[in-house]
Amino acid sequence: MALQCGIVGLPNVGKSTLFNCLSNAKAQSANFPFCTIEPNVGVITVPDDRLNKLVEMCNPRSVVPATVEIVDIAGLVQGASKGEGLGNKFLANIRETDAILHVLRCFDDDNVTHVHNTVDPVRDKEIIDYELQIKDLETIEGRMARTQKQAQTGGDKVAKMQYEVLKKFHDALSQGLPARTVELETPDEQKFARELFLLTSKPVMYVCNVDDASAVNGNKYVDAVREAVKDENAGILIVAAQTESEIAELDTFEERKEFLAEIGLEESGVARLIRAAYALLNLKTFFTAGSDEVRAWTFINGSKAPKCAGVIHTDFEKGFIRAEVIKYDDYVTLGSESAVREAGKMAVEGKNYVVQDGDIMHFLFNV
Repeated sequence: MALQCGIVGLPNVGKSTLFNCLSNAKAQSANFPFCTIEPNVGVITVPDDRLNKLVEMCNPRSVVPATVEIVDIAGLVQGASKGEGLGNKFLANIRETDAILHVLRCFDDDNVTHVHNTVDPVRDKEIIDYELQIKDLETIEGRMARTQKQAQTGGDKVAKMQYEVLKKFHDALSQGLPARTVELETPDEQKFARELFLLTSKPVMYVCNVDDASAVNGNKYVDAVREAVKDENAGILIVAAQTESEIAELDTFEERKEFLAEIGLEESGVARLIRAAYALLNLKTFFTAGSDEVRAWTFINGSKAPKCAGVIHTDFEKGFIRAEVIKYDDYVTLGSESAVREAGKMAVEGKNYVVQDGDIMHFLFNV
């Protein structure tokens, strides 16, 4: 499932350092703007203790974890919407992603040049927000000009609905608000909104890149970001990217755990960020488990059983008959699939079953 999170931000805020921690791909990381010219894509394993437990119980010949794609996109500068810097390339790349990890510099360091010479994450956030909003306004105004006449004089109900949606977006963007703050009431409105591919409609997670000392509780810069985004329907995550790069260089799990304990963390920021990216894309996990293979399968939250069967193979969806479902907790408590069956804890579900996060599935199909 090729859903992608794009890492964005001004130059020199720690995007590529963070990306290098997330992925084996080595994006160039240097102290000058535009060191990342083309988007770098990394396929990242999603940490999941449930998968580890199933592997321990099944002792399979192979293990396949869930993954998420992360794209490191070239740094944006003021005026990007008018083509400044790498603006057009940046905007094209971000349009292709499904969600945004917006990295904000929340640390002081005289050795790392800031493109605006001072550290102010709220200002940095507003610069990128403005550029994206301007581009979205151009999109909206272009569609409004084409739709208005149809809506007002043609008696076209669809055109009228579309024009009302466009107006809602125009009002929000004109007030400096992202498109994702607009509430849409009907499935038709939501479908039309998706077709607009607005940059500011994408779900966003603000990643506050802090120094080592602020990795646990944040600092004054993080507090300012929290206040700035409190009404924005967006998440915040604190990560010390430079510290994460040091953790990534350690050879063993025990060394990493010891390092984290020394700075007061139970798990790395990278692990938290990967899970946050997975959730930001509205993704969940179901499992297949046996002696041959234990595998985590990614599905969009709210999907029904046939759709999830199709994640494994299109034939499974086409010829779907039913699904046998074991709850993860039941599997772990009872110790095996056969024990679950004997206890009557295996459910048989049809086409309307909405798959839940952590379900262990068997699909029966006929083609």
